[in-house]
Amino acid sequence: MDDLDRTILAELQEDGRLTVTELAARVGLSLSPCHRRLRELERGGAIRGYRAVVDAEAVGLKFEALVFVTMRQEDRGTVSAFEEAVADIPQVLQAQRLFGDPDYLLRIVSTDLPAFQRLYDEKLATLPGVQRLSSTLVMKHVVYERPLPA
Repeated sequence: MDDLDRTILAELQEDGRLTVTELAARVGLSLSPCHRRLRELERGGAIRGYRAVVDAEAVGLKFEALVFVTMRQEDRGTVSAFEEAVADIPQVLQAQRLFGDPDYLLRIVSTDLPAFQRLYDEKLATLPGVQRLSSTLVMKHVVYERPLPA
């Protein structure tokens, strides 16, 4: 990966709807070399996909919480079952396994506090291997979905 590839990635992170023609003009390449580089970035996995960034509040998901999970046991089967179950909960936007305590950090959205409480009681508290859940509410986003540095 060279500086030109990084520039292509930076432009696409700012506007993923750029046409290849627009992208080529922005990075100073002709169409064919830009297209070849773009396809190589996709094939190599640097670009995993394209999607719309949807504002959660605009679609009624106005409540966000971070949930810290401490596991009771961390054998391979329990960890696998926990991670599969978490992946099946649509309100979990991110799930990260951590070193130390707690074991996981979940970023969760819901419509409001009662909806979060139902999710917490019915799904999160019943996840395999969970010893303890600790939640904190998100007041506001200061840095949010920032593009990766070039």
